[in-house]
Amino acid sequence: MRHRLAQRGVQVGVTSLSYWQRGLRRPERPESLRAVAALEEILELPAHSLRRLLPPRPSPAARDRPQSRPYRSLLEQAPALTGILDELGSPADGGLHTVLHVERVRIGAGRELLARDSQQMVRAHRDGVDRYLAIHHGDPGCAVDGVTLRAYGGCRVGRVRRHAAAGVVVAELLFDARLRSGETALLDYGFTDGSGPPSTEYVRGFVFGGGQYVLGVSFDPAALPVRCERFEQATHSTARRAVGEAPLGPGGAAHFFQEAVRPGLLGLAWEWA
Repeated sequence: MRHRLAQRGVQVGVTSLSYWQRGLRRPERPESLRAVAALEEILELPAHSLRRLLPPRPSPAARDRPQSRPYRSLLEQAPALTGILDELGSPADGGLHTVLHVERVRIGAGRELLARDSQQMVRAHRDGVDRYLAIHHGDPGCAVDGVTLRAYGGCRVGRVRRHAAAGVVVAELLFDARLRSGETALLDYGFTDGSGPPSTEYVRGFVFGGGQYVLGVSFDPAALPVRCERFEQATHSTARRAVGEAPLGPGGAAHFFQEAVRPGLLGLAWEWA
């Protein structure tokens, strides 16, 4: 077969032909596609019969888009969130994925979630992205009307939507310029809450995988937990898997670092005396 291709001026290695035959690789480059067209002639097949079997080559933006999981698999409150996203005219994935996220959560003397601050680098996987949607999910019973958001750098606050029954606040963080596919933005922002009951965990959902995540939870010296444990969860309806303890360090803070995030849920849970 290689010899007969060479007679038509098409040079293809035996290894490449073997990989194509076994489905380990697919012809993509122009010269490879010429080889496929020549194979159709050599094998006396109808024109384009082999080429039609090749899946469309993904665009650069699609190739840059990491593995993802839909919101509905991560949050029980997904219907409320979907309604807010539709109202804000946002596509399901927002056109952005996280490269690095450093998040600091503060638990107050009343064991309530006081605030959380984020420094987050995001990358666009399509052209024209000009905003990021920050989502705050408070503890059951929180008062979403009292939750506030501040943008410290790299963005400014746009529209804010609240869903009291779901305990969800969604806010636009607007960029100064539209991002092209592959470009990044560094965002510095934070939510202030303090309205919920005693908190026993903090959970972060990841629609996209591939980035790095650092979570630090600091506790008021007057209310320190007796134990902190890190967990992960594929979806909100599947069982949690304990990953290991997160001991309290000096000043009453626990943390963990995830080097390569997978789509799903990560979090810290703690026990009070």
